[in-house]
Amino acid sequence: MAEQVSAQERLDKIVVLIAANMVAEVCSVYVLRIDNTLELYATEGLNRAAVHHTVLSAHEGLVGLVASEATPLNLSDAQSHPAFSFRPETGEEIYHSFLGVPVLRAGNTLGVLVVQNRAKRTYVEEEVEALQTTAMVLAEMIASGELCCTSRASSSTITSPRTCPRR
Repeated sequence: MAEQVSAQERLDKIVVLIAANMVAEVCSVYVLRIDNTLELYATEGLNRAAVHHTVLSAHEGLVGLVASEATPLNLSDAQSHPAFSFRPETGEEIYHSFLGVPVLRAGNTLGVLVVQNRAKRTYVEEEVEALQTTAMVLAEMIASGELCCTSRASSSTITSPRTCPRR
């Protein structure tokens, strides 16, 4: 019989698997909220205490840039990019390379999937495509409302993450 796990636990396992398969030191998922903010929903490699506490505006930082433009961003030195936004609670200052892809469904941005490494490197096209494919799967999980409905602050009547209340 299959193990019963919450959507949050499943997402936590997914970021660990993505990081391992991408040979990335960090994998994070940000979900776009109804108030047009991006909330850190899961991470492998960043400070776990930042999950559900780190919130960016939809146009803030590299994650916001990926979300607003709905295109991948592949950088060997993220901190030198003009859109870089330092968030001390995440502990991300030691990571240089950054690959962020939008989590899209029906042309709408639902979030951003990010991998990072300490070494300065540019991710190859196959890695970008693999992360985009993974983001498509995550889009279905986000669109289903599972993440929102299993969170502590949400009601079970909520059906879409974009309608979840802020914590």
